[in-house]
Amino acid sequence: MNHPLPEASRRTLRSAGRRLAPAASTLALSLSLFLASGAVHAAEFGGVAFDDRAKVGASELQLNGGGLRTKVFFKVYAMALYLPEKAATAEAVLAGKGAKRIGITLLRDLSAQQFADALNEGIVKNSSEAELAALKPKVQAFTDTLLSLGEAKKGTAVTLDYTPEKGTQLLVNGSAKGAPIPGEDFNRALLRIWLGAKPAQDDLKEGLLGKK
Repeated sequence: MNHPLPEASRRTLRSAGRRLAPAASTLALSLSLFLASGAVHAAEFGGVAFDDRAKVGASELQLNGGGLRTKVFFKVYAMALYLPEKAATAEAVLAGKGAKRIGITLLRDLSAQQFADALNEGIVKNSSEAELAALKPKVQAFTDTLLSLGEAKKGTAVTLDYTPEKGTQLLVNGSAKGAPIPGEDFNRALLRIWLGAKPAQDDLKEGLLGKK
């Protein structure tokens, strides 16, 4: 048999319900914000969160993979690769048409000279003599732009955006630096630094291809 609650008890329950309602709303809002923020970042490499999508020019790109560049015992940078469609082999990435993005976040202070030397070394190791001869003015222009930066502090975001119409644009913390370097050949040379036959780091290559 059900007994009706006394009026005092009913008032207490109503009062508790009114107090709990704002808390429930706050909890629901916090949960929705948490879920929304989780959707923004798809992956974390070297402790750096990278978006699952990027827009380069008019193209929507998706995160293909990423990883951590280390040297001896030091973390140098975290990196991500964005493509129009996912690719699981270096050959597919290099042959792919359309826009591309290489995103790098530095995990230690570097001089512009150190950064430029590392990239140039990677280009030389993964290009033929004929390719290097054809690329020389473009590599020099890119190097000059890098050296103009002076130094890059830990946390600096370096982005290399490629579109067929303009070429490869260097951005530092979202701001364009120098003129775009035209040509798909130069962009492929950059990609080969990490995806070529002699990559900067084997496990980083695997990560960029989404295999780690």
